[in-house]
Amino acid sequence: MSVHPHAGKPVRPEDRINIGQLVSDYFLQTPDVAITAQQVSFGTSGHRGCSTKISFNEHHIIAICQAVAEYRVSQNINGPLFLGKDTHALSEPAFANAISVLIANGVNVVIQSDGGFTPTPVISRLIISHNNAQDESAIADGLIITPSHNPPTDGGIKYNPPHGGPAEGDITKKIEQRANELIKAGLVDVKQTPYTQALQSPLLSKQDFIEHYVSQLEQVIDMQAIAKAGVSIGVDPLGGSGIAYWPVIAEKYGIKLSIVNPVVDASFAFMPLDKDGKIRMDCSSPYAMAGLIAMKDDFDISVGNDPDFDRHGIVTKSGGLMNPNHYLAVAINYLMTHRDWPQTSKIGKTLVSSSLIDRVASKINRPLSEVPVGFKWFVDGLCDSSYAFGGEESAGASFIARDGSTWTTDKDGFIMALLAAEILAVTGKDPYQHYLELVKDLGQPYYGRVEAVASFEQKRVLTALSSNDVSAESLAGEKITQILSHAPGNNAAIGGIKVTTDNGWFAARPSGTEEIYKIYAESFVDEQHLHTIISEAQDIVSAAFKAAGL
Repeated sequence: MSVHPHAGKPVRPEDRINIGQLVSDYFLQTPDVAITAQQVSFGTSGHRGCSTKISFNEHHIIAICQAVAEYRVSQNINGPLFLGKDTHALSEPAFANAISVLIANGVNVVIQSDGGFTPTPVISRLIISHNNAQDESAIADGLIITPSHNPPTDGGIKYNPPHGGPAEGDITKKIEQRANELIKAGLVDVKQTPYTQALQSPLLSKQDFIEHYVSQLEQVIDMQAIAKAGVSIGVDPLGGSGIAYWPVIAEKYGIKLSIVNPVVDASFAFMPLDKDGKIRMDCSSPYAMAGLIAMKDDFDISVGNDPDFDRHGIVTKSGGLMNPNHYLAVAINYLMTHRDWPQTSKIGKTLVSSSLIDRVASKINRPLSEVPVGFKWFVDGLCDSSYAFGGEESAGASFIARDGSTWTTDKDGFIMALLAAEILAVTGKDPYQHYLELVKDLGQPYYGRVEAVASFEQKRVLTALSSNDVSAESLAGEKITQILSHAPGNNAAIGGIKVTTDNGWFAARPSGTEEIYKIYAESFVDEQHLHTIISEAQDIVSAAFKAAGL
């Protein structure tokens, strides 16, 4: 994809969204579930859409929340439901709708005490803390109203069951199916209490989520080391839900922390434009993070997060914005050599994450588990601490507490950001300097990702590919050593294929939400070798389409 000429530059008047119309459409537009694009559809991170495109509207949220309430009854989930929201414009009306439906269904709903915003990892931590202290008669779960880093026109909602992490596919399929049934039937089976009455209900309670989360941070991060070393941290919350957490963190632990952008604005008009010229709060994008990158010399470590704080962006003086794969490798290497965790604790990675992680795992003699795309695959391992770390290439990760117990089972942008400061405080070197040492020892990775248009039938063919469908014996001049259709870590279907050689690999898989397919690739030779891998990967996929008559 070519870079937009205004990428990394300030938002122009024509780029701003019309929040009034967006909210009006949320309430006034009615979805038709006979149209696929207007159905409730859960991807790897819940249901997302836009009110003007009739894919995220009041009907969707009411139906989803009713479906969640019914699912809770079917599973005997009788404890509280922790409800959070981020700073997108559509999150506020969706939050109100959620309260109305959940209260009407007799659900004990717990929200932030001041009605403020709540990050995804905080909801995960609340669920885990509650369920660790309770018997099975009062287990909790949660909902987060967020479309993550998506543009300001979008809304989203995701369900975290009692394990605290993203809901598995069999759960979301049930919620999705029931929600669409409810919409198709005109919402006649939906229970709903007027919002003003719901706010007065004894079923609704408030809690200081900020204090609960911040007070426990030292269980997972060496906050004393950061404070003692005097590491200065620059924070750009990108207008997200964790903005009120950082000052409390700084005060409680006595760390030098400055919020460089304190603005919360649902239009996100303060953001530099992303690579495609859209407003997108992607903390792994050098374009969206241009403002923080420009300040890199003002702080020892600079960090950014997306609106629901499940992702992280790390900026160092020595190297600027770190590639997410590079930071994952550094984080894993540091944690596994600076925490007193069992030698059997696994490192979890998605199969499209860098093979530098594989080389790190081999170097430090720790078991590696490679799973399909999606953080949900790490949940069970983080729950029982058989996984010490779970991370994915899109700048999302979490890890267990210092004593080896579960911290969160969802991605946690706070701890990944603070870990960068701990690494500097403890070792005297920032994460990028550690990356350079890893590369010197283990080889330089060259990583790329491309997208191409794909029809529904082509996506179906790609999803079903196996080793028998690949006739090539070499890739970019090297012998193919492995062709995978199932992830080696858990034998779950990839939904595509991964082809590897000694010094490179590619993975091809269809998008779950768009009419495209994606090719991820990596070389440990050079950029030209990477381009050759991608080109030959495209040929292999095209041959599969041709063999299917497409």
